[in-house]
Amino acid sequence: MNTSMSPAVSIVLGLVYLAVVIFEIAAYWKVFEKAGRPGWGAIIPIYNLYLVLKVAGRPGWWLILYIIPLVNIIIHIIVSLDVARNFGKGGAFGFFMVFLLAPIGIPILGFGSAQYVGQRPQQQY
Repeated sequence: MNTSMSPAVSIVLGLVYLAVVIFEIAAYWKVFEKAGRPGWGAIIPIYNLYLVLKVAGRPGWWLILYIIPLVNIIIHIIVSLDVARNFGKGGAFGFFMVFLLAPIGIPILGFGSAQYVGQRPQQQY
């Protein structure tokens, strides 16, 4: 029994994957431009994560925290919530980006009507 895919199916799946990757890069490009950052940074590995941290209003050294297991999960949650807040979205949208579908959340910010409002002061309780 041959379990390998036919070449045609492989090509189609590869093209679909490539289209999704290009779409996500374009979405990050728009998000970065809306935030006053260089859009081309979306295509540079590691630098694009640095730009996400800057859009979130977090220091660049947090990049190191992304390589620490378990800590990176907490940092990603914080950064996603901050990005959502800096685009005028609520915490529910930030959690949507973290836990459900980040590949949908970023295009909503990039191609939608959301405007970068910048870093808002943290609330004091």
